[in-house]
Amino acid sequence: MTKPSPLDAGQMRRRTSPGSLRFETTAELEEIDDIIGQERALEAIRLGIGIRRPGYNLFVLGPAGTGKHTAVRRFLSRTAERERPPPDWCYVHNFKDAYRPRFLRLPSGRGAGLRADLDRFIAELRASIPAAFESDEFRGRLQALEAALKDRQEQALGAVQAEAEGKGVALIRTPMGFAFAPARRGEVISPEDFRQIPQAEQERIRQTIEVLQKRLQAALEEFPRWEREHRQKVRELQQETIRYAVGHTIAELRRSHADLPDVAAHLDAMEADIVENAEELMRPPGMPQPFPPGAQLTVDGSLLESPALRRYRVNVLVDNGGCSGAPVIYEDNPAHANLIGRIEHMSQFGALATDFLLIKGGALHRANGGYLVVDAAKLLMQPLAYDQLKRALRAREIAIESLAQALSLISTVSLEPEAIPLDVKVLLVGERHLYYLLTAYDPEFPELFKIAADFEDELERTDESAMLYARLIATIGRREGLKPFTREAVMEAIDHASQMAGDAEKVSAHMRGVADVLREADFLAGEAAAVEATDVIAAVEGQVRRQARLRDRIQEAIARRSLLVDTEGARVGQINGLSVSQIGQMAFGHPVRITARVRMGRGGVLDIEREAKLGGPIHTKGVMILSGFLAERFLPDKPLTLSASLVFEQSYGGVEGDSASLAELIALLSALSGVPIRQELGITGSVNQHGAVQPIGGVNEKIEGFFDVCARRGFAEGNGVLIPASNVVNLMLRRDVVATREEGRFHIYPVESVDEAVALMLGRPAGIREDGRFPPESVNGLVETRLDGFAEAARRFGSNGAAGPRGDEEKA
Repeated sequence: MTKPSPLDAGQMRRRTSPGSLRFETTAELEEIDDIIGQERALEAIRLGIGIRRPGYNLFVLGPAGTGKHTAVRRFLSRTAERERPPPDWCYVHNFKDAYRPRFLRLPSGRGAGLRADLDRFIAELRASIPAAFESDEFRGRLQALEAALKDRQEQALGAVQAEAEGKGVALIRTPMGFAFAPARRGEVISPEDFRQIPQAEQERIRQTIEVLQKRLQAALEEFPRWEREHRQKVRELQQETIRYAVGHTIAELRRSHADLPDVAAHLDAMEADIVENAEELMRPPGMPQPFPPGAQLTVDGSLLESPALRRYRVNVLVDNGGCSGAPVIYEDNPAHANLIGRIEHMSQFGALATDFLLIKGGALHRANGGYLVVDAAKLLMQPLAYDQLKRALRAREIAIESLAQALSLISTVSLEPEAIPLDVKVLLVGERHLYYLLTAYDPEFPELFKIAADFEDELERTDESAMLYARLIATIGRREGLKPFTREAVMEAIDHASQMAGDAEKVSAHMRGVADVLREADFLAGEAAAVEATDVIAAVEGQVRRQARLRDRIQEAIARRSLLVDTEGARVGQINGLSVSQIGQMAFGHPVRITARVRMGRGGVLDIEREAKLGGPIHTKGVMILSGFLAERFLPDKPLTLSASLVFEQSYGGVEGDSASLAELIALLSALSGVPIRQELGITGSVNQHGAVQPIGGVNEKIEGFFDVCARRGFAEGNGVLIPASNVVNLMLRRDVVATREEGRFHIYPVESVDEAVALMLGRPAGIREDGRFPPESVNGLVETRLDGFAEAARRFGSNGAAGPRGDEEKA
């Protein structure tokens, strides 16, 4: 088997072809309206928006910065423009139950008109009611009613008085009421004179007074009934007067809103209430009155001058009069109250009071008849907001209640506004893990959010797509007010997008990151007319430099030998594995020494990282695969009498992933064969039980990490890195790495199997089995001989009755 050849410099970094970009600067390019490369997600959005059925809400998922919000808003804006504006929503006083305000659904723009009409009506009412009650006609009729009552009372008393005078008895009015006394010729007889009258006459007078008292009592008992009749007549007079005073105004309101049956019904109820409460409306404004349901407060919390009139106002919850299409609402703070609305309170006379005019709408009210966009993570962080949203979508109505009411923390009397019918399309925007968690743990979620619009992390990189990407850069630049970008600058930006994707055949869909580079490059261009390639390169390098403190500290530790890594010479059972770390937004690679030690035993391969509880499950799986590979290749018919230990030297944190399994296997083969490993090479890759090398992630960062170590120490003969051959398409290395390859000082070797890696790392062929055995001087032959020796020694120990070395067999 021949050794793999190193890659050419052109295979280490793909450059955008100048011929694919047919312009001098982006000023020549047209803007692009759609998000490029997201056809799958846009198709899902079109489907979800188009289906007007319950449950067909959308969850727009994908990593942050891929333009999800931009795409959604742009698509919704275009769709909403073609739709009719939704109705206005108002709350009005419920004359049957003041604590349950009613809603009115009005055509778009009519809510403000109705409010203005009723405000004018109330203003007229404030003037017309006092004027009507102060008119001469009303006063005259009221005085006539009062005179009639008085005459009736006087006639009743006069009849009793006349009868009494005819029988020699006088009717006397005292501060305590009425009394009868004996009289002679119209004069009341004194008690002394009365005693001088004969006894029979005294008795007759007493009996007469008793009869007269009964008649007086009968007359006085009629007084309350007459007064009630009088009050009823006065009330009817007041109602007639008010009906006359407001009738023509309400008639005009009815004519203005004759096409709205709900408004007409409300005007009828309002007129009946005005007539029914005429006496209350007559009350002078200065008189103290309780805070009634439906009372309106001024800004400073004081009562207006006519509390009884406040309930005739209109609370316009949503005014769509200025909309040219369906509303598109993005709620940045989807708290419970901001989402479904709230009922505000004001301090009045030392207590909190409210009314229907203090009902405030939420995002669902504003988006009703249109679209609501909410960030899923922000929604889930707000108490009960997600539950209330689901409740509204299930019931298809918006019921306003406070968070305290929803949690049953209070039991005080409050308003219960009539629930408003809901017709809205909700789009939750969030990352994929939120979608998968909600799908797994919330049974209602798939029923309410049936459509998933999944945004791609990466886009295809072709010569045809390069022009689209260039137009996207031009669009971002114009919207951000940036200078034009030259063709070479666009080429560098596309190359950087490919670096961000970690793939030579892809570009990153993380538009936020691309836009950040464009802004910084524009700043670095200064007063120049256009942004050049050097500005883009400087912006990219500046971003890395600002976040590279930890990377530089690790490189410094390796250079000072605080972290032991050899970049020349050869060592048995010691190899340079490559690791990648993610700190914040910065991913960087660095080498790590991996060592292997072997001895006879029956424990297999011991993963020290796992035993120290520093190894993750994927890393442990990779190590356990090595035992299967060794047994299948070298001892298919014999027990594996091997105890080996593997460790990441100077590793003080967790180790996860299987990208070091190839390095660990070669370290084991070196320890078993005794053939030293070339330390000028680093290696990364995953391996399966058949010895095939599998692709890994972070290949560019790992190569650059080992490159930086070699560069600090000075390149030794043969420095380079082994990578899986399937990772070649992912290479988008830094320019200095490519330049060093062109000088022949750093190499990258693609390998497809363990045997190819062994030939490079150990400097001799791995060996192919012939006639049942590997060549004795090959690496595989030496390993096979060593393992056979372990097996024979173990057999001898067993035949002698000895226990045999167990090694770490329980720990593999």
